[in-house]
Amino acid sequence: MTNKVCVRFAPSPTGYLHVGGARTAIFNWLFARKNNGKFLLRIEDTDAERSSEDLIQGILDGLEWLGIDFDEGPYFQSHFMDEHRKAAQTLLENGHAYRCFCEKEELDRKREEARKNKAPLMYDGTCRDLTEEEASEKEAGGLPYTIRMKVPRDNGSVLFTDIVYGEIEKKHEDIEDFVILRSNGQPLYILSNTIDDIRDHITHVIRGQDGLANTPKQILIYRALGAPIPEFAHMSFALDPKKAKISKRKHGEKVAVHFYKESGFLPWAMVNFLSLLGWSTPDSQQIFSKEELIDIFSLKGINKSNCIFDVRANDPKFFTDPKAFSINAHYLRNLPVAEIVPYVKQNLKKNGLWKPEYDGEKQQWFFDTLELLRERFHLITDFSDLGRAFLSDNFERDPKAVEKNILKYNGLKDWLPELADRLQNMDGFFSEQIEQVIRKTAEDLDVKIGILINGIRTVITGQSVGPGFIEMLLAIGKNRVIERLRQTPDLF
Repeated sequence: MTNKVCVRFAPSPTGYLHVGGARTAIFNWLFARKNNGKFLLRIEDTDAERSSEDLIQGILDGLEWLGIDFDEGPYFQSHFMDEHRKAAQTLLENGHAYRCFCEKEELDRKREEARKNKAPLMYDGTCRDLTEEEASEKEAGGLPYTIRMKVPRDNGSVLFTDIVYGEIEKKHEDIEDFVILRSNGQPLYILSNTIDDIRDHITHVIRGQDGLANTPKQILIYRALGAPIPEFAHMSFALDPKKAKISKRKHGEKVAVHFYKESGFLPWAMVNFLSLLGWSTPDSQQIFSKEELIDIFSLKGINKSNCIFDVRANDPKFFTDPKAFSINAHYLRNLPVAEIVPYVKQNLKKNGLWKPEYDGEKQQWFFDTLELLRERFHLITDFSDLGRAFLSDNFERDPKAVEKNILKYNGLKDWLPELADRLQNMDGFFSEQIEQVIRKTAEDLDVKIGILINGIRTVITGQSVGPGFIEMLLAIGKNRVIERLRQTPDLF
């Protein structure tokens, strides 16, 4: 085995890229980059009925959006099935495997009997001791057969050290003679996965905890073929708040990477968030640049205990883990504006709010407006939702804000048009002038300035909260402010 670190992400294209799968890919990618190694992408597409080109492309698109680049691949497991069959034949020929002619009905009967007797559900080795002549005679007679590994029947065990869970031992007597090739010539995952890792010189297998049960069986295959055995690191499960394993079936799109892309998350923010699921940093740091995360990453930081991915169903504020929102908001508010512009632009185009002048004569206004708005936003989609009034005259006002800040004060239907007239008569439109005019209007009309300001904000933006008041008016501009204030009576 090469001394250079080589890891792989090997998803099955039977669904979209799951956040759990993305987390596995991220950990492999970080480990490879930390150790100047290679990161391979292998698509395990041998389940032809459940795999599709669209699902494969969905995995590739999800990784690309996250910025998880691979050094080799994508390789497709289905292209190497002849190699897997050849390995099964080699194991058969060197005495580490045997032909099993037991019929499915008979095996099912024995399993049912074992259940009733509360005995281990293990194959009893009926065909294990067939002589070569007996097995060849059955094969010549046209009887279908599987190929099973011949697990040693001694007092030995498979002993290995998992980087996360420590020393693990599985006694030979507790491992059944498992099938590696079906009677139709289809290799089983446990064989294909192992042979692919041998061929690709994988040095570290970093995968979910559900792969831990297969590890002793795979080590037996490595040994039987005389191949170097990689190191293993099994990641704890990501659970929902009810301690159930997150899944596509149970949680739907809320565990799909594309859901977070479409919902307005930034790619690196999502990588940063997923990297913290079940992984502890030495000093509890939460926000990392790409370089920082690669530098600090260690497999020893993976927690043994399961982590919680707070998939939320009915929260009015957060539709998923609040920590994800917090991390995304940090990047949204602190990255240079120019770095978030491509994502905002894409979202505005999708919602019909993009104007060519934002790339031209109004570019500086656009950048300044994003700078102003992002201080209170969590998501890219907030620019087209909560910030719509800055970019278009076609926006809706929050009914609760209208009820609270407009309809409670009947006088506003006269006061705000009066303010519009006074702003119209101003020379220019500058901070100090605007403030003076609003204060003078409040005094003349004998109305509390807070009532006037809250009413103005709600009429102008449709929201009861937002960026700084004067900065908001300046960003929207004199003419649009005046026009909207004059629309106040229409709200009553």
